[in-house]
Amino acid sequence: MPTYSNARAMRALVTASLRAIIKSPSAVVFSLAFPLIFILVFGFLGGEGGYGIRVAKAPGSDSTNALYQALKQVPALSWVSASDSGELNKLLQDGSVAATVSISPSQGGAPYDITIHAASSQMDKVAQLRALLNEVIQRQDPEIQHRTAQLARVSVQQSEVRAYKTIDFILPGQLGFSLLASGVFGTAFIFFNMRQTLVLKRFFATPVRREVIIISEGIARMLFQLVGSFIIICIGHYVFGFTLIHGAATFAAMLALCAIALLVFMGFGFIISGLAKSEATIPPLSNIITLPQFLLAGTFFSIDNFPAWLQPFCRLLPLTYLNDALRRVAFDGASLWDVRIDILLLLGWGVLVYLVAGKVFKWE
Repeated sequence: MPTYSNARAMRALVTASLRAIIKSPSAVVFSLAFPLIFILVFGFLGGEGGYGIRVAKAPGSDSTNALYQALKQVPALSWVSASDSGELNKLLQDGSVAATVSISPSQGGAPYDITIHAASSQMDKVAQLRALLNEVIQRQDPEIQHRTAQLARVSVQQSEVRAYKTIDFILPGQLGFSLLASGVFGTAFIFFNMRQTLVLKRFFATPVRREVIIISEGIARMLFQLVGSFIIICIGHYVFGFTLIHGAATFAAMLALCAIALLVFMGFGFIISGLAKSEATIPPLSNIITLPQFLLAGTFFSIDNFPAWLQPFCRLLPLTYLNDALRRVAFDGASLWDVRIDILLLLGWGVLVYLVAGKVFKWE
């Protein structure tokens, strides 16, 4: 009599789960259709990244003068701080700031010299910035237009840096949300339905081990989602110019991050499937987990745009760590070791989530 093989059972379960996922409209919508719609919309919009005029004070700039203090009060300007020139150059390169502003006492003529340093791709923002500067200068000295002397002399310096396109920000966020939605909704529904239809109970009458059931479902969802991630990244790169700074190596690193994140997000699904009393309660419970992260984890715009009191909460969300890591790997060329803090924090969430899942998950 042939011995029972859990390996063969696992292959059969993975195949069956993959077929079920592919035939599920919700899986296709959350994993592919939904993120692709947003990527197509923002991809066709094009343009450089940026939401408002974000500027930084250049090193050595005089921050005590009245003109600088007046500029700090302009609502249309969002001031970003940088610890040194290296960090400042990085902010300029990835489009986190449109320009740096330096204000210094003039050697002659106007009382102040204002120097704007920006990437050539940000000249539209520089034009807006100059208009705001002129408005502030006019308010500081209303008689300026009637005099030959000027309050400040403004000059612009351009530098060539890689353009940070809208798609470079949007695609990682949509990829992260796709993984979160699939991990939470997909896992919750599949295990709740398997329990309600007594499929799990029937499995117990066979020699298949319980962990094989969970691992098989995890492998199937992992394969499906990684294929979806592969498609999303390819469309973003080849159609809209999404930046993969090191090519195939960056591609592989992004897929590795996706696999780690999906493993964590599936834990939320196990919790929901254990807590849900009926199939109708799964969507509300799942939305409690997914919706705040969709809105607050930097999916559509930078967390820095939120009020200061809300930002610490945003930075605690697991999707935030994934989004940040994906963007650093794709655009900055960071390795997995460079984003190890994000990975460790994400895994920390995984440990916490699976501890809770172990308490609430039900087999019958």
